Amino acid sequence: MSAAHPPAPGAPALPDRPPPSGPTAAPAYGDWTPAAPADGESEDASPASRLGPLPPPLTSRAHVGTRPPTYDAEPTALPAADPDDLDALVPDTVLDGARYGACTLRAVSVRGDSARYRGEPRRDALLTARFGAGERALVLVALATGTRTAPGAHLAAAEVCRWIGAAVGRSHERLTDDIRAARRADLKAGLHRLTDRSLGKLRAAATEQGLDPDDYAATLRCLLLSADPGCRTRVFFGVGPGGLFRLRDREWQDIEPEVAEVKGEPVLGFGSAPHETPDGDRLTMDLGIPTPPSPYEPAPEPPREPFRFRTSVARPGDVLLMCGTGFAEPLQGEPELRAHLADRWSGPEPPGLTAYLADTQVRVKGYADDRTAVAVWEA
Repeated sequence: MSAAHPPAPGAPALPDRPPPSGPTAAPAYGDWTPAAPADGESEDASPASRLGPLPPPLTSRAHVGTRPPTYDAEPTALPAADPDDLDALVPDTVLDGARYGACTLRAVSVRGDSARYRGEPRRDALLTARFGAGERALVLVALATGTRTAPGAHLAAAEVCRWIGAAVGRSHERLTDDIRAARRADLKAGLHRLTDRSLGKLRAAATEQGLDPDDYAATLRCLLLSADPGCRTRVFFGVGPGGLFRLRDREWQDIEPEVAEVKGEPVLGFGSAPHETPDGDRLTMDLGIPTPPSPYEPAPEPPREPFRFRTSVARPGDVLLMCGTGFAEPLQGEPELRAHLADRWSGPEPPGLTAYLADTQVRVKGYADDRTAVAVWEA
């Protein structure tokens, strides 16, 4: 047996290791008998008094930047509760995780500093769900954000998450096949329809309650993950702003899909009337005067948020991050936060749930909205 290495200089003293188990080892736990107290030692002595000194606490990052945020770091006021509608209450923090196929999932939604101070509910909603079993299982993570200042913002966000979850769940077998076969066009068309239907139900619910559909509304962002270890295709879709990032080789990449993309150079007359008629007559100039609506046609609906969609093929070691604006904005605006998370999330193993919660709560002055972040580590 080799001699034990001496402790490093300055290392805290640790209690001696217990002897290995064997014929002369102490009895098993069920037959354990406490030793008699030593001379001068009380039987009531705290067990901690027989342990060596604790090492110094590990340094953690409560915030980045030159100054801490103005608000308290922990929750203060609770939202007001209605005794006849307790189902409307939402917790301050939701934390979830799983491991399927080649990926490890971490998801969190935390009430923002501003809402904690004012006693307002968390406007962000988070849903994690698995449909199917085995390698044909499909994991959906959906996050939604209700309209700012709207009284029922948290309810609208929760409802649209449930509706998109139900729609994806009913179609999960077809979606699983399309993801594994990389049918991008079919996925985009099908998920666009499911998203439109879910948001349409939200507008209908607002009308039924006598609410303005613009107030009882929410953005929606979703991620689909296959449980097949051989499938590395990750599918993002949704409506509304937020963030989609990838951490690869300790470098952050912004892979948020563009909502409108026109390829090539501008084309003369593209999308507009021809410059002149076939007979050579010049057309009159458009003076920009709006045409009054016809009494025989319904008024046009206000423009809706464009559909966002992206498929990506993950590499081993990648971290894919989907988040709402409350986390996307400080990540984009504060390089120190990006550097800190790159250090924390580039290790050989994904963080545990509590470590992930701490990482996503690193605060930045000037950003006090709800934070909802979904991260996927690739094995």
